[in-house]
Amino acid sequence: MMAERGPLRLGTRSSPLAQWQSKWIAARLTQLAVDTDLVHVTTQGDQHASQPIHSIGGQGVFTKAIQQALLDHHIDVAVHSLKDLPTEPIEGLQLAAVPERASASDALVSRDSLVLDDLPAGTRVGSGSLRRQAQLLFARPDLQVDALRGNVETRLRKLDEGQFDALVLAEAGLTRLQLEGRITQILPLSVMLPAVGQGALGLEARTDDSQTRSILEQLDHAQSHQAVLAERSMLSTLRGGCLAPVAALGKVDDDRLRLDGIVLSADGSQRISAFSVGDSDEAEVIGSRVAEQLIQQGADRLISESRRTG
Repeated sequence: MMAERGPLRLGTRSSPLAQWQSKWIAARLTQLAVDTDLVHVTTQGDQHASQPIHSIGGQGVFTKAIQQALLDHHIDVAVHSLKDLPTEPIEGLQLAAVPERASASDALVSRDSLVLDDLPAGTRVGSGSLRRQAQLLFARPDLQVDALRGNVETRLRKLDEGQFDALVLAEAGLTRLQLEGRITQILPLSVMLPAVGQGALGLEARTDDSQTRSILEQLDHAQSHQAVLAERSMLSTLRGGCLAPVAALGKVDDDRLRLDGIVLSADGSQRISAFSVGDSDEAEVIGSRVAEQLIQQGADRLISESRRTG
């Protein structure tokens, strides 16, 4: 049946990390005897790689163009870094599969091989994420934390050129690009909770394309899917968007899911936290429950203020 419709067209951004991710998915599909083609899609975020994300449209700058290509039947599957995918549903599209998640942790890369606690006051640390910036400032308000854009290689080059003394990057991205040797420290989750969906890939298909969805479902990892579903439910209930200083991590163990969530002020001076545990098949309920706990502690105000300062 697949031969009649041709190879499955996977839509991907052109960055080295996005290509690695899509090629990894293609290899998994090849194991299922499914032919694939990679189709590169240029997103708004790629076109304005040096500008702050909030200034070029905010949410969806790395996903909207790929989703549109999917809706227009130019591709059959959208391959997303799940942390970039907004939680608002798109009519006609469906998250068909979440493959097994890689590490969700963040990593410190420092020029002098110093861990976070040993960085001198005033050390210039670069990060493109308000979530990371706020958590860094909460842990070390004496650091100089500055915004940083660009792909992983560009950020590392700026570090090597001396524009920054240290960076915070996703461990999964560095590992996928075989750059784990650059890691100075895997930051403890107590210091740096990850972005919603960090380390996970999301495979999106058209709702009416049951053939493609049935293929992709074979790549789904239930525990990873349940964990990120809880995280995304929390973020959706908070109406935070993927650029707000919101962090979460869901973990499934013996069909029980624990979700930890935090919201911070943009300057890192305030941090509220909540968690909930329940059956893994109640992921969305658990996510909403954690969000409501955070809202009761003032999350709405912190998120609103972060948008104004951003």
